[in-house]
Amino acid sequence: MAGRERVLRMSVELPLWRALAGYRVLTMLYAAGLCVTSYEDYTRPWIAVGYDAVLAVWTLATLPRVRNAASCTRTFLAVDLAIALAGILLTAFADTHQRTAGGPTLPTIWTGGAVLAFAVKGGWRWAAAVSVVVAAANLAERGQVAKDTLHSLILVCIASVGIGYVVEVARASERTLARALEIQAATRERERLARDIHDSVLQVLAMVKRRGTALGGEAAELGRLAGEQEVALRTLVSGGLPPVARIPADGAVPAREEPAERGPVDLRALLAPFARDRVTLAEPGAPVPLPPSAARELAAAVGAALDNVERHAGEGARAWILLEDEPEEIVVTVRDDGPGIPEGRLAEAEDEGRLGVAQSIRGRLRDLGGSAELISVPGQGTEVELKVPKGAVVARGKKKAEQR
Repeated sequence: MAGRERVLRMSVELPLWRALAGYRVLTMLYAAGLCVTSYEDYTRPWIAVGYDAVLAVWTLATLPRVRNAASCTRTFLAVDLAIALAGILLTAFADTHQRTAGGPTLPTIWTGGAVLAFAVKGGWRWAAAVSVVVAAANLAERGQVAKDTLHSLILVCIASVGIGYVVEVARASERTLARALEIQAATRERERLARDIHDSVLQVLAMVKRRGTALGGEAAELGRLAGEQEVALRTLVSGGLPPVARIPADGAVPAREEPAERGPVDLRALLAPFARDRVTLAEPGAPVPLPPSAARELAAAVGAALDNVERHAGEGARAWILLEDEPEEIVVTVRDDGPGIPEGRLAEAEDEGRLGVAQSIRGRLRDLGGSAELISVPGQGTEVELKVPKGAVVARGKKKAEQR
């Protein structure tokens, strides 16, 4: 759908919550099976059967709760832990003390799921605190410190604390990744705006400055003001990152909306308007199809190269555009017969905030997955070679269509 917002969702916790839900169901079935097989050994079997029935209903009814940190609230965790603790303490009433001193409790290893839920929800500190509570309940029920019981409690504590620590590290990594994506999106948007401004506003201001200076009088003052605004705008465009929306709590990164693309366009049609008296266009006889956005960006890069010819190569300079449709890539070459670019001038221009080559040409080709190579020899003109791999632009177009 045109104009639909694309969202990139990140969640490193989702597999953990799914695993926890599966663990709770499997351990509930294990507790029920142990109750059936040990029914004859219980002193009061009706307590064990009643508890396992409550445990089964609770586990199945709360499966939707164990989906993410938001739905797994503190109240739910507290009730979940209370059910586990109740099962541990009821074991002494369902069985004789001699058996419970070495046998499993009524919830058995289902208790570990309650502890792990705290670990995934709140990290290793919550897991450590809850592990201590569960250990205390087990020791109170046993009445003594048995070797097997101690080993089991230590294992649960280590596992839950370890998982809690891993969750905290994963959340920190997710926040770092979200921030990196935020900065990347802001940088790309700033580069796009810089290209658009360079192709329009900055060039108009530069023209007003040159014409005003040449005319003199009041026009010279107008040219001076235009020059000041040009410098200020270049400084702003090449400065810091613009403010962007913060990443939401759920890790969703909204992408910039773009108009829908309805099919490939012929690149020749976009390059044809550049042909004029001192600009010659050579193109294949067959269409050169590209996704609309890629074709527009490539044509804009060609336009930026021709603007540089007009501004820096002199009034009498000629330019030639050669469009080649190779099997694996599309190559557009823009060549002129001007004086060439002095060594070090491009780096100096970037330091001054002049973005003609850095953004309007190389930035556009980089976004397309291509490259821009500039060759200039003083006194022998300048050649700009733009290459765009067909696979890259086709994959980019398909990805954008799928995201809509």
